[in-house]
Amino acid sequence: MAITIKDVEHVASLARLSFNDGEKKKLATELNDILKYVEHINSLDTSAVEPLSHVIELSNVFRADGLRPSISREEALKNAPAATEKFFKVPKVINER
Repeated sequence: MAITIKDVEHVASLARLSFNDGEKKKLATELNDILKYVEHINSLDTSAVEPLSHVIELSNVFRADGLRPSISREEALKNAPAATEKFFKVPKVINER
């Protein structure tokens, strides 16, 4: 199946694009080249190739979860520019109505 200039015009109108005659001709040629390449790929024997869900093997790169000691609240609040007894004190960012 070949792509015609009329097909390019139809797709361009669906996408609300406008092309001049030279661009339409170039797009039709490029799309036909793509279709020829897909036909070439479809003609290859892939019966011995296993289907893949991804081109590359994926594996989890995260470390395992585990309990570890953390810094205390007091130690964390020591580094804060402003704090109350239990919380970080931050400037108000929401205006009242």
